[in-house]
Amino acid sequence: MNIAFLTPEYPHPLTGSSGGIGTSIKNLAVGLVAKGQSVRILVYGQKEERIFDDEGIVVQQIRNVKCKGLSWWLTRKKLERMINDLHVSQTIDLVESPDWTGITSFIQPKKCPVVIRMNGSDTYFCHLEQRPVKRINRFHERRALHNANGLISVSQFTAYVTKELLQLQKEMTIIPNGISLNNFESSGTVPQTNKTILYFGTLIRKKGALELPLIFNEVVKLHPEATLRLIGKDSADVITGSTSTWALMQPLFSEEALQQTTYSGGMPYDQMRNQIDLATVCVFPTFAEALPVSWLEAMAMQKAIVASNIGWANEMLTDGVSGYLVSPTDHEQYAVKIVELLNHPEKASEFGIKAKEKIVHTFESKVIAQKSIDFYKKILYETI
Repeated sequence: MNIAFLTPEYPHPLTGSSGGIGTSIKNLAVGLVAKGQSVRILVYGQKEERIFDDEGIVVQQIRNVKCKGLSWWLTRKKLERMINDLHVSQTIDLVESPDWTGITSFIQPKKCPVVIRMNGSDTYFCHLEQRPVKRINRFHERRALHNANGLISVSQFTAYVTKELLQLQKEMTIIPNGISLNNFESSGTVPQTNKTILYFGTLIRKKGALELPLIFNEVVKLHPEATLRLIGKDSADVITGSTSTWALMQPLFSEEALQQTTYSGGMPYDQMRNQIDLATVCVFPTFAEALPVSWLEAMAMQKAIVASNIGWANEMLTDGVSGYLVSPTDHEQYAVKIVELLNHPEKASEFGIKAKEKIVHTFESKVIAQKSIDFYKKILYETI
């Protein structure tokens, strides 16, 4: 099969910065290529037009059309023509797109099937964050999902919430995000004297960034030797209008806790493995996710995790078996669970082993790639 992914982001130096959507697409693409499939990444919103090879994956950079008042429409028509041409030339058989802001709402290829993989729409995230969604985004997301030939959701929770919010009756197949264990192997050499707590991901309210200082304040009271490492790009805050979430976080730390906190900013993807490896406990007190790749990376590295107990979390970790799941706003309880793992390295090791077992059986990229291939074949058969 020849599979295309239409995306605004992809993790490569030539295509600019990338978040969870780009990383999940890359992980899947690698798995598909390993299974003998042909993969082309169509990355729109680029500064130049270019096609290059990324270890067997064809990456096609696409510039948006610049025309005052018509850029949005003309860019979509350009993408539609490109997909049609690639399909007619038998370069691609099917195109997959994320649900975020409904890029395919007015992209309707003549014969090329369109699949949407739901990593969380703007409507979905606004609901979880309890803030209003832009009507135009909700309209495009609903239209795109309604028009698609097939729908995949990365978690059962995301599928259920999205169906309710956008009043969809269509069937959704659950295929989670995946990760290659070859890229995330723990060295197993972290000394038991290490007491490093790691958060990695964008510093943003929806991921619980403003809860982290309050949680760590409680940790320091119970375990004065603990240190907190933050890695990820800073971001603006939608509630206060601040241009920096890190600036909002700093006054929330106690003096002692702030002294034991290090913020490193963003870091290249290929360097994150070593940083995860050095951590004792990874923390994710997030309010809004679909099925986060960062959790999968920590699980693959066999790390003890204290994470949010919301929705999707129970589909990834079992509380008290492969991690601890706690409400992000229960700062004292969250701190207690972190300190328990710092004080009992054997418990942290046991959690890490169970978490990695879940990756092997449920989230390994080859497993996810095969499930995706089976789904694509079904869609192609139905659209002949």
